Amino acid sequence: MINKKRIIAIIPARKGSKRLPGKNTKLLVGKPLISWTIESALSCKYIDQVVVSTDCTEVSAIAKQLGASVPFKRPKLLSSDQSSSIDVVLHSLDYFTEEGEIYDYVILLQPTSPLRNTEHISAAIELLLANSGDAVISVCKTEHSPLWMNTLGEGDSMNCFLKDSVKNKRSQDLPEFYRLNGAIYLVDIKRLKEENSFMLSDNIYAYKMSAKCSIDIDEKLDFDIAEVIARNV
Repeated sequence: MINKKRIIAIIPARKGSKRLPGKNTKLLVGKPLISWTIESALSCKYIDQVVVSTDCTEVSAIAKQLGASVPFKRPKLLSSDQSSSIDVVLHSLDYFTEEGEIYDYVILLQPTSPLRNTEHISAAIELLLANSGDAVISVCKTEHSPLWMNTLGEGDSMNCFLKDSVKNKRSQDLPEFYRLNGAIYLVDIKRLKEENSFMLSDNIYAYKMSAKCSIDIDEKLDFDIAEVIARNV
């Protein structure tokens, strides 16, 4: 709770995963991937409720054993590849509204970001508070400048691939760019429903994370990298 306003954390973890089957329960340094996010959320003093939205009985059992809430089974309609995170979050919020439990902020914590820890979560919430913001989203620096990127022309032509203004620039002379890293989405619930997006039109701030902690597991290579880092932190 911050300034007498309640925060609910929602961890989405559907059963299916085409690129890395069973990834949410796959063991990362000896414990299920989803455990990393659940434990970090439960340890955050600002969060009032930690909820796992899942259609997987194994995920549900793990979550309950750790102390997270699994008050419903995620509907099949929201468990496909096409299901959006915003719809999953709104479904959870609607459930609690019907139960008479009202929250002011929601924080979406995807289990595919296991190296985002309690300190990161707390710092993001404190950043929101310090700026009287309506949203905070985590980012990290891009590995390469997008100014050195472009689509290829017909026949893999590189005509006009780079703008003249950056052709002879060193990488360290280019401006810094940041990307969403998928680890933290924190937003005022009223504004979330008004704009149907975590990316609000204003009063939104970036929480910067290191590239090391920004690993987002989508396939086996990501998982292997996360395991190497996790074993050495």
